[in-house]
Amino acid sequence: MKFWFWFLWSIDAVIAAIALYFFFSLAADERIRSFNILPWLLILAGLAAVVGGSIWLRSIGQRALGIALLLLLAIPGALFALFFLVLLLTHPNFH
Repeated sequence: MKFWFWFLWSIDAVIAAIALYFFFSLAADERIRSFNILPWLLILAGLAAVVGGSIWLRSIGQRALGIALLLLLAIPGALFALFFLVLLLTHPNFH
């Protein structure tokens, strides 16, 4: 159970790091303006809630609930990575 928590948490942390990279790279190019800062802040707050909330749930003894919270982000992220892995390995022709 301990392995699965940290495995899922690392997947979620990578997803959060990618989102932070895009946020800061767009902010450096001044592409994040007042009209689109709210969606970005909501996305970053949701990612922080998943990553931090799972650690908090684990610390108070709710491991199963923490893993369930991690699965909300880890399953779509893993499926997205698997999709791109299949695209890289099969070289589909979309013509």
